[in-house]
Amino acid sequence: MSLHAKYLRWLYRGGRPNRLARIQNRLYGRASALGIYPSRAGELEVVGRRSGRTISLPVVIADYEGERYVVAMLGERANRVQNLRQANSLATLRHGRSEAVRLEEIPAASRPEIIRRYLALAPGARPHIAVDRHASLAEFEKLAPHIPVFRVTQAEAGLQK
Repeated sequence: MSLHAKYLRWLYRGGRPNRLARIQNRLYGRASALGIYPSRAGELEVVGRRSGRTISLPVVIADYEGERYVVAMLGERANRVQNLRQANSLATLRHGRSEAVRLEEIPAASRPEIIRRYLALAPGARPHIAVDRHASLAEFEKLAPHIPVFRVTQAEAGLQK
């Protein structure tokens, strides 16, 4: 494992961002929300399940077969996954503009190709997902039940936060 990969894993030791990762995420998220970074980067805002406050976090949006997806690189126990499920999957996605969205969790059987695409777009996620981005689809199928994937769709009128 490269020194950079070790650093990225250290930022999320124990499956949660440490203080430095939170600072970096805040800066990256703000830049993404302003539209500075490529279209695949954005900032996701969701209501925290415990605090009730709006929580912002940077995301990489994977495009696959004409749809957009958000992948939880830290797996099932990640706070963002729990917050999305609690918030009825409603969120705001920012990248130069705000968009009220619904994130629909997709079944594990549909995830392997999307996770592969995500790893191609998100080099910072590679150390956190235990398969090489060039691995066979069978390797991704083994991992898919443990990596939540959400399809990004427009929120219906009246259901926004």
